[in-house]
Amino acid sequence: MTGASSGIGEGTALALAALGARVTVVARREDRLDGLVEQIEKTGGHALAVGADLTDEAQAQAAVTRTIEAYGRLDTVVANAGVMILGPIAGADTDDWRRMIELNTLGLMYTAHAAAPHLLKAAADGPRKVTDLVLVSSTAGRMVRGGGGVYNASKYAVTAFGEAFRKEVTQRHLRVSLVEPGAVETELPLQNRPDVQERMYERYTTMECLRPADVADTIAFIVTRPRHVAVNEILVRPTEQQE
Repeated sequence: MTGASSGIGEGTALALAALGARVTVVARREDRLDGLVEQIEKTGGHALAVGADLTDEAQAQAAVTRTIEAYGRLDTVVANAGVMILGPIAGADTDDWRRMIELNTLGLMYTAHAAAPHLLKAAADGPRKVTDLVLVSSTAGRMVRGGGGVYNASKYAVTAFGEAFRKEVTQRHLRVSLVEPGAVETELPLQNRPDVQERMYERYTTMECLRPADVADTIAFIVTRPRHVAVNEILVRPTEQQE
């Protein structure tokens, strides 16, 4: 579970642990991971914290290796880590662009690449005879709005990557699924400039947004389907969200 230090990642780790999964939680903020592991273990679950910057391919590989060493196999991977920095393209700080592409797109790809051999092996000889790779994207991977061009680009790339990978591995019972949440109550907006945060607040303040647990429930549904059922894509929005 990547991006597990808050929001959707944290919620999904808790949901899967409650279902009996042994969970590896991965993020850069290791202090938060330690607290999450403690929370899971207090309720009888099993969890391992791995601090990693997934924009570094070697660290993504190391996180997978640690998981295999701890648990022996890999049945489910949820690639969720991401950042959202909005603003117009003209005059943008291109360092922000690099941050988004390196984490939202390349970090997700590195995670999938590192996990793929182990997921395929478990699909062939593991007890479930099926494995799951869940890629957390966004409605921004379906619909472009002004002021978010590079964030959109990073998420559209996830859609294309996921569908191509699905076609390559689905007959080997590795299910690749795309989850596209709409507005969710997370820390993502806090990464933006104050003026951008204010505009986002004005847009969503009257809307009852999704909670991380709502997206976690969606992911849990995907990965608990019978072997012959693949949920390839789910778009999940707040009821009041139009776009």
